[in-house]
Amino acid sequence: MTMPLRDRIGRLTIALAIAAAIALPRAGLAEDSQLDKMRAKITAFIADKMEKLGGSRIIYKVDTDGLRESVVTDLRDDVYKTLREGKIAFSGLAIRDGGVELKIVDAKGREELKRKLASAAEGLPSHALAMTDGGDGLVRLAPTDAASAARLRDLVEDAIAMIEQRLKDAGIRLASVQSDGTDRIRIFLPGMMEPEQVTRIFATKVKVSLRLVDLSMPAEQAQSGAPPAGTEVLLGFKDKQPYLVAKESALDGDDISYAGPGFASGTKDPIASFRFNGRGTRRFAHITAENVGRPFAIVLDDRVISAPVIREPITGGSGQISGNFTLEEASSVAMMLRAGSLPGHLGLVEQQVIQPASKP
Repeated sequence: MTMPLRDRIGRLTIALAIAAAIALPRAGLAEDSQLDKMRAKITAFIADKMEKLGGSRIIYKVDTDGLRESVVTDLRDDVYKTLREGKIAFSGLAIRDGGVELKIVDAKGREELKRKLASAAEGLPSHALAMTDGGDGLVRLAPTDAASAARLRDLVEDAIAMIEQRLKDAGIRLASVQSDGTDRIRIFLPGMMEPEQVTRIFATKVKVSLRLVDLSMPAEQAQSGAPPAGTEVLLGFKDKQPYLVAKESALDGDDISYAGPGFASGTKDPIASFRFNGRGTRRFAHITAENVGRPFAIVLDDRVISAPVIREPITGGSGQISGNFTLEEASSVAMMLRAGSLPGHLGLVEQQVIQPASKP
């Protein structure tokens, strides 16, 4: 007797819960390889069972060329920022053959640049650089092969997390989302026979923006009446309180080169820390210098995550977001900050309807 589709999906839901439990944080580096193999086998088993139920299969491919281009562009901007801050004399800064080249005549200047860049990459394997001396002061910088692989791996992981969050927000609870090789992501949704409905969900970028808060009237008054020209009222991510913010974004997600969860140094409360690329650092320094004492809102998908007050010009190119987060929420916020430009790095390879197998 054939089991009803609802019952089969119910059993797969339990199996997915078991797989999620196995995917909890790892106990130690020595066990990583064995656990990864176990997870891969379980994931493949569940995916195979799900596809026998029939549904929609969607495959995305990461734009590796676009990823390399953005990484090298960020590197050029970071090098320029480091040179200017360190007052290191240079010439001919340019992108060439997948790396950055410049000329620094002074040997001490070359060593200072190497030291500062190594310090900035500390603890971030995806930011490791190879620096070669071409003679006569010519310096070439490029991401190491290991760093490039780590960037690709991070992008795939962020894309999977973004896809799972978008599906959850759309009310789609049962889905298999997994990496397929090094640069592809396979999605399967049992029972859904219109994959176009799902691909439309991912066509829109996660909107990451930093906007100045308008203090000309209370947000509650603007919410019930007419907000000033060029502003709008948005609600808080957790507190659901109204915020009156500028419609125009001072900075966006493309200016963020890194984001991750962490803990505040004093209180140990969970936070999301972030770092701007060179362009974002310069713009943020200018904005904060011009608006000391004024709050600015960090907005994700039209929700205000945090609205800190600018206490002083922020020239270091990094910051943190706090908001009574749990560690899971801080991780989610960091993921969304990183995922701001993800759809631009994902190309649709396949969307296909899979008919149910006659004998599941």
